[in-house]
Amino acid sequence: MEHTVPLLHGSYSDRTGRNLFRAAGGLAAIAGLCGYDSDAHGLAQRYFHQALRLAKASSDRRFGGYVVALLVNQAMFLREYRQAIGFAEAGLRSAGSHISPALRTDLFVMKAKAFAGMKAVRDAHHCMALAEQTATRIRREDEPPETEYMQPGLLEAQLAEALISLGDLEPAREYAEEAVRLRTHARGRAHRLATLTTVELKRGEVERAAMSAVQMVELAVGMESWRLRDRLGQLRGRLAQHRAAVATEAVARIDEALSISL
Repeated sequence: MEHTVPLLHGSYSDRTGRNLFRAAGGLAAIAGLCGYDSDAHGLAQRYFHQALRLAKASSDRRFGGYVVALLVNQAMFLREYRQAIGFAEAGLRSAGSHISPALRTDLFVMKAKAFAGMKAVRDAHHCMALAEQTATRIRREDEPPETEYMQPGLLEAQLAEALISLGDLEPAREYAEEAVRLRTHARGRAHRLATLTTVELKRGEVERAAMSAVQMVELAVGMESWRLRDRLGQLRGRLAQHRAAVATEAVARIDEALSISL
């Protein structure tokens, strides 16, 4: 950003200036994501807000909605549910008709997760239904580059997590299994396996959970991500509560993975 910021003070045509602000906003958003994935949340939030200001300066309302989604996701991770809902509603309102179906779907499902975290059952289910309805309108070829993260199966994984918070474990497992079945990149699959492992443990299916955890470890090795380390650590604690041999083996595999850089 140190090389980009001076460019923003130059004189350009309106179109060039807006494109420059948009490009700088994209760099700020990426920097925020790096901070978020490194567990540096204060730094990440500063970059996200900077990206939001640049999005406003560029008049790119689609991009602004995407940056808001990043803020929602971070608030969810920090369990600041009311803030997550506020951000999501602001994103849906400010982007208006410019928002893409994929981004609208993501904001609805994150609202559902936030309501689920607050045990607001009716609101959570309402937002889940809106997310599924909106997802049917996603056309990858019409989506902006920023929503590439909305891969097949991400919605199902998010719905599973909302249902886990509500204690609806049977439908949560169905969504989690569907999310794992759908093809995506390795990092995304690792996170989906973490969700599946969580619901299997909550259902008392220790053997299946241990197998899912080992699959996650095999994918996660070599990835640098505090988010993955955090999820592996949580699963390790839950698996360690069980004396079954498969659980003990899975814990050992997680310990081995955590002892090296993911």
